[in-house]
Amino acid sequence: MRNIWTICRKELKSYFASPIAYLMMAMFAIIFGFFFWNMVGYFVAAGLQAQMMGQQMPMDINEMIIRPMLMNFSVVGLFLIPMITMRLFAEEKRQGTIELLLTSPVRDWDVILGKWLAALLLYVITLLICCLNFVFLFMHGNPDWKPLLVGLLGLALQAGALLAVGTFISTLTKNQIIAGGVTFAVCLLLWVFEWVGGYETSAWARVMAYLSVVAHFEPFSKGVVDTKDAIYFVSLTYFGLFLAARSLETLRWRA
Repeated sequence: MRNIWTICRKELKSYFASPIAYLMMAMFAIIFGFFFWNMVGYFVAAGLQAQMMGQQMPMDINEMIIRPMLMNFSVVGLFLIPMITMRLFAEEKRQGTIELLLTSPVRDWDVILGKWLAALLLYVITLLICCLNFVFLFMHGNPDWKPLLVGLLGLALQAGALLAVGTFISTLTKNQIIAGGVTFAVCLLLWVFEWVGGYETSAWARVMAYLSVVAHFEPFSKGVVDTKDAIYFVSLTYFGLFLAARSLETLRWRA
C-alpha cells in the first residue's frame, strides 16, 4: 500500500508541476458554471411563468437543476478522462523511463494502481471544484442533499471505470495524442451502446445496452443506489486495470 501511495503522490505532483492541470480544471469549471447558470435561469423563468399564469406547480430543484447538471458532467467527463489518462504510461514510454519503472523493485499492480488512483483523485478534485456551484442552491433553496451525494458517487464510480480503460490504452502507445484519441473513442462507444436498445430487442442488442455506462449511471443521477450498477462499474474498473497489468507484463517480458 505504501508503494501505491508513493506512486500516486509522484503522479499527482507531475500533474500540478505544469499549468496543464490548473488550466484543465479552470476550463471545466467555466463550462460547468455556464451549464449551472443556464439551468438556474431556466428554473427561475419557469417559476415566474407559472406564477404569471396563476399555477401552483411544484418546482423540484433536484429534478430541474441537480440531476441535469450531474448528467451534463457525466458527458463532459468523456472529454476530461482522456486528457487525464493519456500521459500515464505514454509519457513514460516517450521519455524512456518505462524501463526504469519496470526494473524497479515495485510490483506492476502497485504502479498501475498508483497511477490510476492519482488520475481518479485529479478527476474528483475537478468534480468538487465544479460542484461549488451547488453551494448557492443550498444557500438560497432547499434541495435534497442525499440524491446529490448518490449522484456524485455514481460519477466517481463511472470515472474510475473509464479511467481504468484509459490507463490500459495508455500502456499500448508512447504517443499521448493517440492514447487520448483512442480513449475518447472507447469511452464514447461505451456511452452510446445504449442507443441500440432503442430499436433492437435481440440478445446482442440487450448485451450492448447493458454495457453502456449511461444505463448504469442514470439510477445514480436519480438518487438510487442499485447493486447491479455498482457491480458493473467495479467490474469494468477491474477489467481495465487487469488488461493494463497484462500489458505491462508483456512490456517487461520484451525488455
